[in-house]
Order: sequence, then C-alpha cells, then structure tokens
Amino acid sequence: MPNQTLIGPFREILTLESLPHAGPICDDQLKIIKNGGIVVGDENILAVGPFEDLKKNHKNIFEIEDDCVALPGFIDAHTHICFAGSRAKDYALRVSGKSYLEIAKTGGGILSTVHETRKASLEELSSLLQKRCEQHLQDGITTCEVKSGYGLSGKDELKMLHAIKQVNEKSVGTRCNVPLLVPTCLAAHTRPPEFQNNKDYLEFLIQNLLSKVKDENLANRIDIFVEECAFSKDEALSYLQKAKILGFAITVHADQFSHGGSEVAAKIGAVSADHLEVSKEKEFLALKKANVIATVLPGSSLGLGLPFAQARKILDHGLSLVIASDWNPGSAPMGDLLIQACVLGTSEKLSLAETLAALTFRAAKALNLDDRGPLTFGKKADFLAFPTRDYREIFWHQGKMKPVQVWKNGKPMLN
Repeated sequence: MPNQTLIGPFREILTLESLPHAGPICDDQLKIIKNGGIVVGDENILAVGPFEDLKKNHKNIFEIEDDCVALPGFIDAHTHICFAGSRAKDYALRVSGKSYLEIAKTGGGILSTVHETRKASLEELSSLLQKRCEQHLQDGITTCEVKSGYGLSGKDELKMLHAIKQVNEKSVGTRCNVPLLVPTCLAAHTRPPEFQNNKDYLEFLIQNLLSKVKDENLANRIDIFVEECAFSKDEALSYLQKAKILGFAITVHADQFSHGGSEVAAKIGAVSADHLEVSKEKEFLALKKANVIATVLPGSSLGLGLPFAQARKILDHGLSLVIASDWNPGSAPMGDLLIQACVLGTSEKLSLAETLAALTFRAAKALNLDDRGPLTFGKKADFLAFPTRDYREIFWHQGKMKPVQVWKNGKPMLN
C-alpha cells in the first residue's frame, strides 16, 4: 500500500476527465468538484472527490489554507529551449521590417544560434536549459518537450541531446524544480554550412546520427522543418520514412510560412503537425483524415507579428488542438505558455475548456504520453494550485495569474 497524502481543500478541482480528445468542447462539459481534495500515493493520483469525504479515511493531510483552484499540470508540447546565445539583433531587424526568411538569408536566424550553441560546452548548455526549465515549472508546466536542432552536426546534436538528458535525470525522483522533459531530435532544422545540398545532409543524419540517438536512448521522436529556408516536401518524406523504419515517432514543423508540411505529416502518419499558421481547409481535412494532432504555436505569431493559426477552424474540423509555446531564441522568445494560450483563445474564440484541453490531456497525446493529463485515478499526480475561487479568473487575467504551488509526481515543487 503506497504512502497516501490528501491534499486540499480546493475551492474547485477541474479534473478534465471524460472530455473528447478531438473537436470542440463547451465549458458546461467540464466536471468541477467543489471543496475537493486529491489523494496521492507514490507518484500517482489515488482519488479525487469531496474533501470532507476523503478526510474520513486519510490522516496524512497537506492542508490548503487559502482559496485555490486545482488544475492538471500544463504540458508544453513544442519548445526549443536548449540553446546558447541571443537573437536580440534578429528581433530588432524584424520590428524594423525585415522578414524571418530575409534575416535567415543574411546570416541571422537559426544558423546564428547554431554558431553560439556549438561554442557552448555540455555543462553550459545544461545550465542554460535548467534555468529555463525552472522558469517553466514556476509557470505551471510539469511536462515539456525539448528539441535539439541548434547543433546541426553529429557531435553537436548529440551534445544537445545529452544536455537535455542531464537536466531530465535531475527531474526524476528528486525535488529539482524542472518539468519532466521529452526530447526530440530536430537535426533536420536547416542545412548547416558544411554541406552543399540537403540530400547529402539528410543522408548523413540517417547514416551517422540517428542510430546513435537510439543506441544512447537520447530521443525516440524525430522532427523536420518543411519550409523554403529548410527542407522540401520530397526531402522531408524520404528522411522521415527512413527515420520511421528506425522506430522513431514523427512530428513535423508544418505550414509556418508556406503550404506543404501538413501534407508531409499526413502522408507519413505523424503524431502531430506543428505551426499551421498558413493552413486552410484542405490541410485541415488531410490532417483529420490521417488522425494527426494539430499543434499551434501562438508565441511564434506574437514574436514575428504574423497571424495566428486558425485554431477555431481546426477544432470545428474535428481535429485535436494542442497549444504549445515554441519557446526559442528567434521567433518565440517570450516562452510564457499561459499568456500565449489566453491571447490565442481571445483571438480565436476558444472556450476555456478547449484551451485547458489543449494545454493538458490533448498535449499529452501529442507526446504519446498516456500516464498524465486528467486528474483521475492512476494518472501522474501533476497538478497546479491557482490563487482564486473561480477557475475562470485564471483566463480573465490573461495569464498574469500564476500558480502558487505546483505538484509534480505528487510532490510540491515551489518553496
């Protein structure tokens, strides 16, 4: 019998159980437990229900003295937070009128971060990543995907993935204040200067990198950027087919500036297609038919001054919508997932239930994680306490209200 602790009472607990994994959700579908408690044992949830009822059978109580609402921990399913250096110069050029692609063609963009990341040691990268992870946990993110992609060589991609692994090992079984990290190999972010053509670089990755990533258990997910400044549809399909044979799950940077990436994601059977800023009905129908999750990245739109992905239409076409931060040094430097989700929800007219689903159990599916998301028996005890009596105030404050406590694996993380 695991050690059991009753945590509460919470004015409201939003369990997010029994909600659909795709399509629209109305707020009246939310199950809200008033004056509730959560029983945790080991790292999982054992029970959720009225606090006074649970109190009768539990002596070990972590008492919540102030008015709080409990939500599942947030899951950020798309980030690039393992990097070194700054792209403040790029930002200044963008707000002066230069486009993302123009900056990339003149030596800025991804390759400028590659230069700085290659110079950084493994220890420096791990330290920088841990600081960003600590901030993410403070903001309520208990699970976070992290991509490589700023190394673009066998040695430097492995260095990035080892940095992610080092920080992740600190998150397991300890009170280190970082989320659980889900690594993704994005070595196909763009072509490095050492290679003359994309075909040779992608073949180099297949022959020289991906087997090492597997052998060293550094990632089981592969990503590729399908865009004019990166890789074509045909190049991406060939690369992903080979990666899939090696046993990698697939996600795709799709339709950020031009169409094509979502077509690749649908053809290859990707778990998710991420970005989708220029996607239209044709793309939505293809993704729906292929059962691909649609991950939108409002932070990128805010950072680049471009329109949001059509989140409302994505849901109305019956897709599973996930909202992620895209935290990166170039197009999405803010990194605050809740603010981004609130702003997107206002713009795209998303219900609060749809936004919560996109940050929790639907995001878990985008990372192939079945052990977390809703606050129900057997799931990971990852949840948040917000200082309010009414969950709607969290969104009314548009992300400025932050959690006063974060539980990861049933343990409180904030001092």
